[in-house]
Amino acid sequence: MIWVATGLTFLAVALIAGALVYAFSPAELPIADRLARLWQPRTPPKKVTFREKQKQTATRVLSDVGKFLPVSTKDLSHTQRLLVRAGYRRPEAVMAMRGAKILLPIILLSTVYFTGIYMANPLFILAFAALAGFLAPDMWLTRQVRKRQHVIRLALPDALDLLVVCIEAGLGLDQAFMRVSQELRITHPALCEELDLVNAQIRIGRTRIEALRELASRTGVDDIKALVAMLIQTDRFGTSVAQSLRVHSEDMRIKRRQRAEEMAAKTTVKMVPPLVFFIFPALFVVILGPAMIAIYRQFLQIKK
Repeated sequence: MIWVATGLTFLAVALIAGALVYAFSPAELPIADRLARLWQPRTPPKKVTFREKQKQTATRVLSDVGKFLPVSTKDLSHTQRLLVRAGYRRPEAVMAMRGAKILLPIILLSTVYFTGIYMANPLFILAFAALAGFLAPDMWLTRQVRKRQHVIRLALPDALDLLVVCIEAGLGLDQAFMRVSQELRITHPALCEELDLVNAQIRIGRTRIEALRELASRTGVDDIKALVAMLIQTDRFGTSVAQSLRVHSEDMRIKRRQRAEEMAAKTTVKMVPPLVFFIFPALFVVILGPAMIAIYRQFLQIKK
């Protein structure tokens, strides 16, 4: 009877995990998605696919479960800020994260208990499973935030170059933001989404300084913060925006080259563990192995 319960529990956990992975995984390769958008019209009628339905169902279930977890306002605002930086702005995203913190520990504890893994060290394994299930959503969210920040950081130099061209051509800063967002929508959608939000906030009545500060706080990218500080200072002192952007763009190129040089300098240190633990032992076996066999045979002949 216990084997039947264990098998059913394992099957249910596997089905739930597979459904969540299938729901939140990308539908197709990014290159194929970008090429498809190139050949499709600007505003095609969006059809709700089976994957989208599964994602909506999983989000709704996690949101309903998340309502049972009490949380402080400070933690809620921190989670919401991280979700916005990761690109999840829907209201139910916070509740879905809270629901994941409830369901994942239960799933891991059930898996560990019914499979009998906990018998090796019950207290440690059960505590580790519960802690891992509770911390896994936060770790995943932090990884998503860093990934999106890296994407925005890589897209910023292209956006700055196009922004300088637009401003020197006679466009205002707001119109230049809009033009950059339209031109780079396919290659850099994350940055264009943030620029669209800036333009939308300016349209509804917020000042440009407030919208730019919100952009820096929303993304959390250091290069965006430096760009916003430069634009705010230029707007206050009345200096040339095009000249300031050109100088800032050159400074960003220098920083990008310095980051590349730093990463290249770190490669020698990062290569030490693979060399010591994987390559050197194999070399020692190949080089010293025949010599050790010959020495061993000589010792056997001497003993005889």
